[in-house]
Amino acid sequence: MLTRIKGAKIVDPGNIDGVHKDIIIRDGLIDALIGPDEALDPGEVAEIEEIDASGMIAVPGLIDMHVHLREPGHEYKETIETGARAAVRGGFTTICPMPNTSPVNDNSQVTAYIVNRAKELKLCRILPVGAITHGLEGNTLAEYGDMKQKGMVAISDDGRPVADARVMRRAMEYANGLNLPVISHAEDLSLARNGAMNEGIIATQLGIKGIPNAAESVMVMRDIALAELTGARVHIAHVSCEESVDAIRHGKARGVKVTAETAPHYFTLTDEAVAQYDTHAKMNPPLRTEKDRQAIIDGLVDGTLDIIATDHAPHSPLEKEVEFDRAAFGIVGLETSLALSLGLVQEGKITFSQLIEKMSKNPAAILGIDNDLKPGHPGDITLIDPEAYHTIDPDTFFSKGVNTPFVGFNVKGEAWMTLVQGRVVFAKDL
Repeated sequence: MLTRIKGAKIVDPGNIDGVHKDIIIRDGLIDALIGPDEALDPGEVAEIEEIDASGMIAVPGLIDMHVHLREPGHEYKETIETGARAAVRGGFTTICPMPNTSPVNDNSQVTAYIVNRAKELKLCRILPVGAITHGLEGNTLAEYGDMKQKGMVAISDDGRPVADARVMRRAMEYANGLNLPVISHAEDLSLARNGAMNEGIIATQLGIKGIPNAAESVMVMRDIALAELTGARVHIAHVSCEESVDAIRHGKARGVKVTAETAPHYFTLTDEAVAQYDTHAKMNPPLRTEKDRQAIIDGLVDGTLDIIATDHAPHSPLEKEVEFDRAAFGIVGLETSLALSLGLVQEGKITFSQLIEKMSKNPAAILGIDNDLKPGHPGDITLIDPEAYHTIDPDTFFSKGVNTPFVGFNVKGEAWMTLVQGRVVFAKDL
């Protein structure tokens, strides 16, 4: 069976950029890139499925290194299936779920369950992130080797920091021997404890206890220092503030193996979004100031921040439709990330190619994933409609979670079709 994607402009940074070629997929792999008028072998024409992608941009499948799928244990918030459907609708062909499930993904049995469930669904690739410590308790290291054999691709205690620097050092040394990146949830709980939003004028006006920038940045500095000490790869999750961007920039300049991500809410919103006690704008780390928002954009522009992730964190109304101080941290993002991130391109902050680097190529490089639009490579492709206007409406989400502060935002650009191993797993018009 052959598939021919016709008429799309290909943007694959470092490989082919801005060229109109047809993509031929055979048995799940890219077979060839040919000219729009180039004919195939007559013997194959009867077997070919054609996709007219005129006006679309074909990119290597988007990769989200930071999602929460809630299963096992909290399926009322999200399941692997609903999260995967949300992912492919958002253009993601690969997602990496964090380990804070119940039970925690701190052993090979839970890792295998997630991987096998993904294989059953045949939607997107799901590459689990394993826990750094048993039970996310910050004390005893999990068995990384066993989990890696079952498909785990990185380690993190995301949702909680590893407070003990000695434990984090040992984790980095162990992970380095297995060539696994360590994803740091950078938070000093002694500074952040009981805080519910950014520490600043808005928090004072609302009477809500704040979380200072330093609660994040001091742990960013610590983990960069530990990576420098151990030679390990550290990836800083959900960067939200100026001081963290500066610390990462300086670490990279020293040659430390540090990469970092931010999320669309940190370059789109500020703590003013909380002004009406909107629990959908409550997240950890919290939305910061306009100065921090601009620093995040600057970090994306100069490459300090390598990745745009979502930190997709679905919650039910039970956790969100309560008093602000009691509400859970987190928002959903799989179905809004691409459109919000395209806003940076439309504003002239970054190029389209740079966006694809941050949403596809750089995550692939960190995780060691084959994600190029070249013959012999997997047919994981996102077709983007750059001109599609729409209004963000949680009622249309495939995710169980509707906890987003972007309700009613008018955006431009979306995933038109998503293919994994050459199979269409999402199409807007179907």
